[in-house]
Amino acid sequence: MSLSSLSLLLMLSTLLSTSESNTNIQVCDASWNGHGEAQCGIQASSSSKILIKGGTVVNAHHQEITDVYVENGIIVAVKPNIKVGDDVTVLDATGKYVMPGGIDPHTHLAMEFMGTETIDDFFSGQAAALAGGTTMHIDFVIPVNGSLSAGFKAYERKANNSCMDYGFHMAITKWDEVVAEEMEIMVKEKGINSFKFFMAYKGSLMISDELLLEGFKRCKSFGALAMVHAENGDAVFEGQKRMIELGITGPEGHALSRPPMLEGEATSRAIRLANFVNVPLYVVHVMSIDAMEEIAKARKSGQRVIGEPVVSGLILDDSGLWAPDFVTAAKYVMSPPIRASGHNKALQAALSSGVLQLVGTDHCTFTSTQKSFGIDDFRKIPNGVNGIEERMHLLWDTMVESGKISPTDYVQLTSTECARIFNIYPRKGAILAGSDADIIILDPNSSFEITARSHHSRVDTNVYEGMKGKGKVEVTIAGGRIVWENDQLKVVPGSGKYIEMPPFSYLFEGIEKADAKYLSSLQAPVKRFNSTT
Repeated sequence: MSLSSLSLLLMLSTLLSTSESNTNIQVCDASWNGHGEAQCGIQASSSSKILIKGGTVVNAHHQEITDVYVENGIIVAVKPNIKVGDDVTVLDATGKYVMPGGIDPHTHLAMEFMGTETIDDFFSGQAAALAGGTTMHIDFVIPVNGSLSAGFKAYERKANNSCMDYGFHMAITKWDEVVAEEMEIMVKEKGINSFKFFMAYKGSLMISDELLLEGFKRCKSFGALAMVHAENGDAVFEGQKRMIELGITGPEGHALSRPPMLEGEATSRAIRLANFVNVPLYVVHVMSIDAMEEIAKARKSGQRVIGEPVVSGLILDDSGLWAPDFVTAAKYVMSPPIRASGHNKALQAALSSGVLQLVGTDHCTFTSTQKSFGIDDFRKIPNGVNGIEERMHLLWDTMVESGKISPTDYVQLTSTECARIFNIYPRKGAILAGSDADIIILDPNSSFEITARSHHSRVDTNVYEGMKGKGKVEVTIAGGRIVWENDQLKVVPGSGKYIEMPPFSYLFEGIEKADAKYLSSLQAPVKRFNSTT
């Protein structure tokens, strides 16, 4: 099926679902063609009343065998032996885990980047997420010519075909008074409570330390979380030139041009500048020991720093970048790069010990054809890997099945802490009465295998190709609807909701007291008198 044919099919299914009945849903079979495109049809909706019986219900700090009753998209009751009528869909979860759906804090869907656009739009990326047990994600709005308002409008349009709930971060790519004013509008009127600053991508997205400080101050005043992509962009630019001069033009040059020390330096600098302003800091895609150790040191001193590893950095090493086949090697190109073996194990240990707090994916997919833009120059390879579908499975197998963390830790890392950081808990990230009915049922004894042929992304490669493990998401419930069951997707384009995220999360508690303590410690200004001679 061609992309144009898929677009027509999606358009027709959307029209059918809106004109015939709002309860019709699109079914995407688990069988996909060679281009990673869905074979879809229409099927009647599931009941709005669901009872999950006998499963082990896991929240971030507690688990128990009990029942969960859902009605009209909301969890109504969590207690044993719930009795229901015949109009309720009953799911037997005996011997399985019932957990909050995953929240992916870091994705790039329908993103225009490096002269092209990611192959996964909001519909295909979210469909893949649902098949893997993720029920909400937070995407990054990229401003249009620096304008936050124009960027927000553009992403509203991009998200029209959403099939699950989503929120937005906002990137800051330039600085002036207009941008400063627009930040306030984004927080107070548009439901955005986080802003990302790029310390890399010189000549396009990168901003200076001066502008970073201005942005940090603005974030603090509105109770918005400052986020950084931490790499030294000037040094990376120099590293790229060095590789080209050495004749290293292939994908391995990407990793060699931006070594861990440059991630560590930028992480350290961002942490110190955030401490200077006294604003909480969120470091995205922590890929190296160097960056992780800077975060550990800051947190030990009491600074409010959040470290977000991504699943590729936790699971993979950089050996794939040296593959003799360009297509194979290029699929691993992302920034910061996947690191040499040893960094991944250290990041896993930091995650299990609490040094790092939650896990994203940086899902940013480009086809092998798009990646081939850089066949003669690694600097032109679009940066990004998949992960939105694979995250929940790989983390369970790598961290829980291996005994590194508990099921409650898993919920904390994949859902609850993200909801807390971005101030949407307990609406999201919990199985509690009154929470949104975003739920997964995971069978710890069932196995999974990851292949590009069977995944639900539109990308034609998969950086986790051939990986197998234990712990499979058998059912995904999003917004009170069963959207993944029996290896079938049942998703409605346009059914996803935009989730506004209010400012001043728990990370801002005590900031004013700390500022007051600082001011009282200055012993300044000193009152001086003029001496006479």
